[in-house]
Amino acid sequence: MTEPPVSRGDPAVEVHRSPGVAPGSDEVEAALRAEGLTAHAWADAPGFAYARHTHEYHKVLYCVGGAIVFHTDDGDVALAPGDRLELPAGTGHAATVGEHGVECVEAFRRQR
Repeated sequence: MTEPPVSRGDPAVEVHRSPGVAPGSDEVEAALRAEGLTAHAWADAPGFAYARHTHEYHKVLYCVGGAIVFHTDDGDVALAPGDRLELPAGTGHAATVGEHGVECVEAFRRQR
C-alpha cells in the first residue's frame, strides 16, 4: 500500500508515500485493523489549524483526501492522499489543513 518511509531529520517521525492510487477509507481502516489497531475517520474544513500539542500515544495517520501539513520541530511534513504518518508519543506538532480540506483515518498505539 505504501513505499518505504521518507527520512526526516528526526528518525522518530516517518512518512510513507503512496506509490499509486490512494486507498480509500475502507481499505485503510481494514489495513489498520490487520495491524491490531482501531481506526476512526475524521475530516476538517480548509485552513483549519491545530495548535501545537503532543499525544501520550503513537499516532498512525493516513491522509485519504485533501491535504494536511504537520509542523514538527524538524520541519513541515505535507501529506497528500495515500500518505501515512507515524508520529511517536510525545512528539510536539501542530497541523494546518489544506485549501480543499482533508479527510484522514487514524489510529494509535499505546506505549508499553
